[in-house]
Amino acid sequence: IGSEYFPMRATVDDRPAEIMEGFVTQFYADAAVVPPVLLLQHQLPEADAPVVAEWLRERRGGGVALQTPQRGEKRDLVEMVAKSAVENLEQSRLRFLSDEQKMTAAMTELAEALDLPRLPRRIECFDISNLQGTNPVASMVVFEDGRPSKREYRRFTIKTVDGSNDFAMMAEVIRRRFRRATEANEETDGKWTTLPDLVIVDGGKGQLNAALEALSEWDLQLPIVGLAKENEELFLPERSAPILLPRDGQALFLVQRARDEAHRFAVTFHRTRRSKATFHSRLDEVPGVGPKRKKALIRHFGTVKAVKEATVLELTAVDGITPYIAAQIKSAL
Repeated sequence: IGSEYFPMRATVDDRPAEIMEGFVTQFYADAAVVPPVLLLQHQLPEADAPVVAEWLRERRGGGVALQTPQRGEKRDLVEMVAKSAVENLEQSRLRFLSDEQKMTAAMTELAEALDLPRLPRRIECFDISNLQGTNPVASMVVFEDGRPSKREYRRFTIKTVDGSNDFAMMAEVIRRRFRRATEANEETDGKWTTLPDLVIVDGGKGQLNAALEALSEWDLQLPIVGLAKENEELFLPERSAPILLPRDGQALFLVQRARDEAHRFAVTFHRTRRSKATFHSRLDEVPGVGPKRKKALIRHFGTVKAVKEATVLELTAVDGITPYIAAQIKSAL
């Protein structure tokens, strides 16, 4: 049995089902082969499983069964893989960039490999998230001195691209981020004026070229690379062959962390938007619930999740929601 390990950066609020969904969609977005059966440790979220299964079917050109075995040989196999993953996670933690010396070593190694003019003390990494072209979003994460600077993370809702054109989406996001850098002033967000020492875009040559075209509109000469998932290749402008960083090096670990964090942040935002879209779509089917009452529900409960978990009695506390409408809402959600 062969094995590969892929670190997943998740928050304490992420449920196992959501983490599993994030990995499946991330991994098979670039996989050369999609198998007919996937054995999963955890079931995917109920609302998303059919969408993911249909997406996998299109990728494979045939049906794909998502199974969560509870007994027998298949269950034993899943448990063996889970145990191996835990052991590998412990080993990864031992390699974690935990002190200043290792951080500096990683940045130095990366600067030398990419021939950067200075240490990449500020890295900005961009990722696109969309499933079958629906609710596309993007993320920008910032690493300063090798560590995530979460206060500077940014999320983008794609505005100008229809369908699943990742290249055009990447160009839009890069264009918007650096337009703000050139236009930022005291009345806007001054943080946009801080330029990165290195830009990483999730993807290969296509995403890199799209980002370069967008950057050229602002006459910004910034070091930029594309990081392709399949073989962890780094693509550089005006260079046909990609760079492969040492597999056991700190530089690769640093860019992987940035890429994985950008992906996690984008997927989380995408999941939220998709959940809201599903929520509003289902409420549209409830007689008597229009835009005003939908807004009132969110304003009262704060989140879509809270609305779904509310009782009929709690729903009636919202202005305009009668017991009958509350019962219809519970049935729809």
